Amino acid sequence: MIIVVFNQKGGVGKSTISTNLAAQSAKLGHKTLLVDLDAQGNSTHYAGFNPNEKSLSVADMFKQVVGIFRTAKKPAEFVHPTPFENLYVMPSSPALADVERELESRYKIFKLKDALKELKGEFDHIFIDTPPNFNFYSKAALIAADGFCVPFDCDDFSAQAIDHLLENATELKEDHNPELKLLGIVVNQFNSQAKLPKELIDTLKKKGLPVLESYISATVKVKESHSKRTPVPFYLPKHKVARQIAALFEELDANKL
Repeated sequence: MIIVVFNQKGGVGKSTISTNLAAQSAKLGHKTLLVDLDAQGNSTHYAGFNPNEKSLSVADMFKQVVGIFRTAKKPAEFVHPTPFENLYVMPSSPALADVERELESRYKIFKLKDALKELKGEFDHIFIDTPPNFNFYSKAALIAADGFCVPFDCDDFSAQAIDHLLENATELKEDHNPELKLLGIVVNQFNSQAKLPKELIDTLKKKGLPVLESYISATVKVKESHSKRTPVPFYLPKHKVARQIAALFEELDANKL
């Protein structure tokens, strides 16, 4: 199963959710790949991977499809182990921004799908973190995926943006990936004591949108896990957020069927 964590809005927790879901999958014993398509590289670092000048990145994989590498390398050569058992990463690089225009002009939008198709047999689950816009990399991820989930940070601006986001995803599905499935909206940074988050969630539900039942609470412990470069399932396995992530993973796993 290839799952994309996608939202055109920044700061909603895409990197946090994608990395923690991948970590939860790995913790359960599934061989899991995290693909970081955001040039900022937050998922790469959160997963504990330290890239160096010799580390092949997802940007390098894209570079070879526009002829920068003379000898094409296999997709597996761009995958690296993390410090956590069963968790692997295809790391990001700032070079993603440099190669994007050429990839678009030469219409290489299906190359990620081709690469992940080769890797799908080696991994039980693949999670993709995407940049905060509907650009080449987000589109390539949605084309390559079996399903996607949408982080929602209980903010009015986020609620307003969801309709447009789903319109874009629906159009891409119709044109390029008819099997793509919306797995659900992930409620992130939820504060059960506040009135607004509940009202916004109710509004989404009234629209008929598939809001997942496993909410991720707002807590400083998640930021602590960022600083430790250790995803919550490994950093604080008994914390309530770790339990919420585990429940979310199970819910997504069930929804893929």
